[in-house]
Amino acid sequence: MAEFVEPLGKRILIRKDESRQRTRGGIVLPDQAEIPTITGRVVEISVQIERDLDFPVKKYDKILFHPKNAIPVDLESDNLLFVVPIEDVVAVFRRSEPRNPRKSRKEREVEPPSDDEE
Repeated sequence: MAEFVEPLGKRILIRKDESRQRTRGGIVLPDQAEIPTITGRVVEISVQIERDLDFPVKKYDKILFHPKNAIPVDLESDNLLFVVPIEDVVAVFRRSEPRNPRKSRKEREVEPPSDDEE
């Protein structure tokens, strides 16, 4: 039987992204200059958060969180799982819907009625 973690209260379980040792510009950083990574993927959500419409966080969302109150979960050898209070989640990454480049913004907002509606 496999073990899993179910967060309780207003908490979520996240898998922290790997820390980067190289900047976007390609500069390799020494170990003592490690940049703390505060992004991760939601692995599990407590029932309380799932039912609360004030927190639009779902499983597999990529989030930005404040790591101060993150509680490490010793379930994996690489120890990248953390229970995080929902108050420490500061952003959820969303993808925008693809735009139709052939229509202007105004055309998308005001579509003419189709022949069926008349």
